[in-house]
Amino acid sequence: MLTKRIIPCLDVKDGRVVKGIQFLNLKDAGDPVECAKGYDRQNADELVFLDITASHEKRKTMISVVEKVAESIYIPFTVGGGIQEISEIRELLKAGCDKISVNTAAIEAPSLIQKASRRFGSQCIVLAIDARSEKNGSWRVYSHGGRKVTDLEAVEWAKKGEKLGAGEILLTSMDRDGAQNGYDLELLRRVSESVRIPVIASGGAGNCEHFAEAFLNARADACLAASVFHFGALKIPEVKTYLRQKGIPVRL
Repeated sequence: MLTKRIIPCLDVKDGRVVKGIQFLNLKDAGDPVECAKGYDRQNADELVFLDITASHEKRKTMISVVEKVAESIYIPFTVGGGIQEISEIRELLKAGCDKISVNTAAIEAPSLIQKASRRFGSQCIVLAIDARSEKNGSWRVYSHGGRKVTDLEAVEWAKKGEKLGAGEILLTSMDRDGAQNGYDLELLRRVSESVRIPVIASGGAGNCEHFAEAFLNARADACLAASVFHFGALKIPEVKTYLRQKGIPVRL
């Protein structure tokens, strides 16, 4: 088993880290630069920064904040939110991030994944998928920060994203987001079994066992979390120690 990653996520709105439940009722969680420094000190494997209203507000990601975060940490750093053009990806990579996450723009123009992976390498391109369960047992993809439903089915969209050149999938269960009652293991398993690229589980982490379940039962390559880390319910070293005790390889 390859080393598994623990990734805190900074959802940023109006220059502040926020977190809600199912993408609603957002609460302030601090300054993004200070949060990033704290997670770097806690030995996080990577950091994700999502400008969560950029697509909805039809504006670019706040590059000045990205630059400040990049200058403050030593771990790999992924940025997403409002990215639509190859030139914007180049600008963000120059600002110091290591990977780019695309969601709404990739749904509206899938060729962006192909163009970006050819230009910068697939290892730089993360396809973010926000999905909500349907009564028929499938999962519907949403865009614009979870505000707009699409006609895409999550598993099929993940498979297409891989074919277009995405190097990784960031898979968020909108049903579980912020609820802290565990990841959607069925969704995670279905996507992980359908693609050969790494899949990051997102949405629902509430305790150490939830991380272990995602790795052992649903084939996740990494687990992303926000609420439990931002508000102090768990520390990253605590999670990693628990996972190591369960026989899951992590970087200590």
